[in-house]
Amino acid sequence: MLYGKKLRELRKIEGWSQEEVAKKLGVSKQTYSHYENEKRKPSLNMIRELASVYKVNIDEIFAEDPGDDFFKLPIVGSISCGNGVLAYQDIEGYEYVPKTWLNGGEYFYLRAKGDSMINARIQEGDLLLIRKQEEVENGEIAAVLINGEAILKRVYISEDAIILQSENPKYPPIILDEQRDIKIIGKLKKVVLNF
Repeated sequence: MLYGKKLRELRKIEGWSQEEVAKKLGVSKQTYSHYENEKRKPSLNMIRELASVYKVNIDEIFAEDPGDDFFKLPIVGSISCGNGVLAYQDIEGYEYVPKTWLNGGEYFYLRAKGDSMINARIQEGDLLLIRKQEEVENGEIAAVLINGEAILKRVYISEDAIILQSENPKYPPIILDEQRDIKIIGKLKKVVLNF
């Protein structure tokens, strides 16, 4: 990987010393020096900090991959489903995830909208790591495509209906017969808090 070279270039553009950058990051000069010399891999949080300090996108430092331990996933703004095939539209960016979070299958991120899931500790703007799958167990939280819009709800399936339950008493359950335009697109695996 050549992220050390990129970090040096960015630092020189800003005219900063290693000490100055280390201070901005809240690490020792030695630790920062290890990043530039690629003797130590920065953590995912530190990667975000580096991108923030240099005011660049993570991709500009870590070209395609910040290391073998991370995987790049799309943050999907909207999803369409034509002929039963999911298409990601309005991809608003990419986020690196530790490979330890992924356990087989295909994953993507959605961004939480609104306050309907606040009692499940899901806030507006949080990133939702979704594992793509068409079936979930009763009571699991899933991303559901309903009339072309992806929403996040607790899913309960009975013989003649699908119940989509919010985690906020302000919102009544959505009860649908199975023939309606509804498709389970994936199971919520992790919430990445938005600070």
